[in-house]
Amino acid sequence: MVRQGTDIERLGTGIGWRPEIAAEIAGLPGVDWVEVVAENICPGHLPVALRELRERGTTVVPHGVSLGLGGADRPDAGRLAALAERAEVLGAPLVTEHIAFVRAGGPLTASPLMEAGHLLPVPRTRDALDVLCENVRIAQDALPVPLALENIAALVNWPDEELTEGQFLAELVERTGVRLLIDVANLHTNHVNRGEDPAVALDELPVEAIAYVHVAGGVERDGVWHDSHAHPVTRPVLDVLAELCARITPPGVLLERDDDFPEAGELAGELDAIRTVLKEARHVQAA
Repeated sequence: MVRQGTDIERLGTGIGWRPEIAAEIAGLPGVDWVEVVAENICPGHLPVALRELRERGTTVVPHGVSLGLGGADRPDAGRLAALAERAEVLGAPLVTEHIAFVRAGGPLTASPLMEAGHLLPVPRTRDALDVLCENVRIAQDALPVPLALENIAALVNWPDEELTEGQFLAELVERTGVRLLIDVANLHTNHVNRGEDPAVALDELPVEAIAYVHVAGGVERDGVWHDSHAHPVTRPVLDVLAELCARITPPGVLLERDDDFPEAGELAGELDAIRTVLKEARHVQAA
């Protein structure tokens, strides 16, 4: 089932645009597209560096963090309108968000509205999936371009879960036609922290629904993997990317970095490592 068009645009290799590394990104070779945090930009006052990238023909995709589609409440109309506006201003081929909840409480409950300030995991139960699917349909109807949703990293499992991550994502796609943004670093994080095999998740999810892929760095401390986006991409994360590329050539792959920004040369090296994984996968498929 696909509600918003069947074609998935080929994006190529990209990087998360952040103002701290805007100059470095502008000079990096072979960057086909960038992703911006939707809530961090103002449609009427785009940063000059971002406007210049667009004028060069670089695709820009807004990536939302505040819809909370996995929460019990229906998506906020104002937040949806803001995300739609950013998609239109940027001329984006799609928008992305997370399979997560970010707030709870409010007028319909006995507690005040609380914002988590973090992406919290949705229980993999059929009741939670029903709520998520309805919220996704509402969001799809409000957005001018296709929506893709990202799997998140988590430290713990909810009790009494009924579905694996791959099964949960597969049924979500089947019921809504939503596209997927697969974060291979998050799959690795869940492998270390929750014992979930990335290969099993990739086998179970509909890889043909993948719009693009995130790759990011992290660090392990005392047996816990921290999805920091502030460390170099590790070999195990690239290995998960290779596992995914053995199943399908993703339309796009994007490097994320959100803190402790390195020099341009290190960013270029990480992009080259990603390109190497993609190239080696193509050679294996052709053999």
